[in-house]
Amino acid sequence: MREFCLIVEGAYLSESEAEHALRDPFIEDWVEQTGRFKLHNMDEIQIAPGVTLGSLGVVMLDERVFEIASADAEHPLTELKAKGVAEALRRQDMFDEIDVKPRDEDV
Repeated sequence: MREFCLIVEGAYLSESEAEHALRDPFIEDWVEQTGRFKLHNMDEIQIAPGVTLGSLGVVMLDERVFEIASADAEHPLTELKAKGVAEALRRQDMFDEIDVKPRDEDV
């Protein structure tokens, strides 16, 4: 099975800033819905079918360019899951550009 990732662009200067941009809107929605949030909830917050917020990792590729991919080797992003994550990120409007691409081993 081929693994996919998202290549995103945004006005973030570090992986940490991009990770916050990825997570904050979903955490805010979770808190609004449940009234609480703890770090372990990240594995419960589903942002697309079969993809939880805690399963995603962010890596800086270049200035303002980041890769978002599954941090769980047992559950890589399929093309369908990656497209679902991309749609969720577009709704949150935290990144300027969002593309789904096959993930190469040397990225």
